[in-house]
Amino acid sequence: MTELGYHLDREGSSTTAEADELPKDLSHITPAYRRALWIVVLINVGYGLVEIVAGFVARSQALEADALDFMGDGLITFLGLLAIGWSLVWRARSALIQGLFLAALGVGVLLNTAYRVLVLNQPEAELMGVFGIIALVANVAAALILIPHRAGDANVRAVWLFSRNDALGNLAVVIAAGLVFWTKTAWPDLVVAVIISGLFLQSAWLIMRDARTDLREARSLSAA
Repeated sequence: MTELGYHLDREGSSTTAEADELPKDLSHITPAYRRALWIVVLINVGYGLVEIVAGFVARSQALEADALDFMGDGLITFLGLLAIGWSLVWRARSALIQGLFLAALGVGVLLNTAYRVLVLNQPEAELMGVFGIIALVANVAAALILIPHRAGDANVRAVWLFSRNDALGNLAVVIAAGLVFWTKTAWPDLVVAVIISGLFLQSAWLIMRDARTDLREARSLSAA
């Protein structure tokens, strides 16, 4: 009887360990979710490259900041794609990397904006508006694709937050273009760039907070 009890305890511990190796939520591991992530990666990386060139030509800090957001979103979405099926611990660690990357982008935008204030160039409002509207359409499309898949662990939520930020950032760029055209100054462009960077930092904090929560949950499962 003692040996049988020991055997059952070992089986229970093994089951717990195996459960820790599974993702927290299996509902997103579907062909539709993988396909959605691939589409979002292509949308964001492709248009991010276009917007980098547009921001340079238009001398728009807001466009350049938003282009970084596009590229970051594409890279993070690709990381989320790779993380499908990983254990809860590694998915949480992946989300931490995503959060740190987004925070770095936010700080980079702030530093770049401070530099541009010292050597202020007036952006071209027309180009800002045109590319901002196109980017807004691309981001709304990506966000709509991910809406059915926005719930889940920290890694899944990180992908959603990146896409949502893109849509909000481009809406801000369009508004900045109108204000630059109206005021004939670059200050609206710079203000919007600061707002976008603040959005990066706020979302980075949310992602890292959720990732830490998932890590604590994984440790609790391992200790049970």
